[in-house]
Amino acid sequence: MGVHADTVPEWLISSWVRSCQEAGATADTAILRQTAINLLRRWDDQSRKYHGISHLLDVLSHVDELCEEAHEPDLVRLAAWYHGAVFSAEEAVAYANRGGENEEASADLARTELTALGIPATNVARVATLIDALLRHTVLPKDFDCAVLCDAELAVLAAEPQRYQSYLSCIRAEYAHIPVRDYIGARIAILTKLQRRERIFASGIARAWEDQARQNVEAELSRLHTELAKLDAAALQDASLSTP
Repeated sequence: MGVHADTVPEWLISSWVRSCQEAGATADTAILRQTAINLLRRWDDQSRKYHGISHLLDVLSHVDELCEEAHEPDLVRLAAWYHGAVFSAEEAVAYANRGGENEEASADLARTELTALGIPATNVARVATLIDALLRHTVLPKDFDCAVLCDAELAVLAAEPQRYQSYLSCIRAEYAHIPVRDYIGARIAILTKLQRRERIFASGIARAWEDQARQNVEAELSRLHTELAKLDAAALQDASLSTP
């Protein structure tokens, strides 16, 4: 979505270095910087039409917005950097009802790389736990760090309408190889689960985003159900025309 690994702002890499050092990294700055560059190259894969560097920047900015509620904000930031580092939009992944971001593999990558940077095992384990929680966006009671990360990742749901439409276009482009009916069905399933939740956002500050997010989700669900009905009607018409 417009940002690439060779054009990222310098402050982004400096922020990564600072978070690693706050988490206890013993590796020198040059190694920390190179690790950030390697991570950004992962995020810059051409198959990522939405889940690219701009998405990473968006999540990090929302972590900063919510960070006063976090107990260990730099660990949350490191989890944000890694949460979608491993990604695939292939059909096998999509049809297994899994998003393109592979949280389990991303958590494993975080364990390996953060350990190599000298970050203490307890902090590495905590980062991995935060990433794993994104698999179902499940927040344990009083786990404020997890709430901040989950809310930052879902913040796009509360975007103003024009930006929300841009998000939808990018998501569809990411899964352009998935047939329309299958894509609509998967999207309806995801949005319905969100709609049925008592609250979409778990942290106190992010609850201000709730109304806008629900408006966006409900409007999209309405459009998707209408589009699905049109597809069904067209299929029935085609069937009747082909019947002798």
